[in-house]
Amino acid sequence: MLMTKSRVALAVLVFTLSVVPAAAQPLTQQERDSLLKHLQQTQQAFLGSVSGLSDAQWTFKAGPDRWSIAEVAEHIAISETTIRQLVTDQIMKGPAVPRNSNPVSDERLLAWLLDRTSKFQAPEMLKPTNRWATRDALTKDFLAAREKTATYVKTTTDDLHGHGAPHPVFKMLDGYQWVLLLSGHSARHTAQIEEVKASAGYPPK
Repeated sequence: MLMTKSRVALAVLVFTLSVVPAAAQPLTQQERDSLLKHLQQTQQAFLGSVSGLSDAQWTFKAGPDRWSIAEVAEHIAISETTIRQLVTDQIMKGPAVPRNSNPVSDERLLAWLLDRTSKFQAPEMLKPTNRWATRDALTKDFLAAREKTATYVKTTTDDLHGHGAPHPVFKMLDGYQWVLLLSGHSARHTAQIEEVKASAGYPPK
């Protein structure tokens, strides 16, 4: 039910500009390797940030309106599947868009994502609601979802640069950048986890 609602809600983001489609061009090996490297790096950083935490550290909140590490981790895990399915089930099945139509470079996109001075409200379907009973269950599902993302990057023949959709903050992004955003999104919130650890009152163990 969750993912059905997510797909319906996120489908409104899909860009519906009708154009004459260009010849499909799959990702180059260099692009695949670059994405896979970034996915691996952000996966390792996230898993490292939640490894070895006590229950008190896992559930600690710096304030009543702040997320705990458990809630940030849940948001990362939910978003992994949701964003990938937005790409595969919506963006790539929508009309083609002009190649290189996005005004945001890959480097600028990642810089914006990692800039924690700008805060954004998560959509309702991506907010944590204690969906996983245990930390192990959450990380297991995250790893399974990340593996699906990596497999898609390794094997897809989709023209990721020839399809796109607007992001509510970053504006028009092509399919390649949406996958990059997925990876950068986990890096952004891994940084948030480190902020929780640096908060006053964070349990020493």
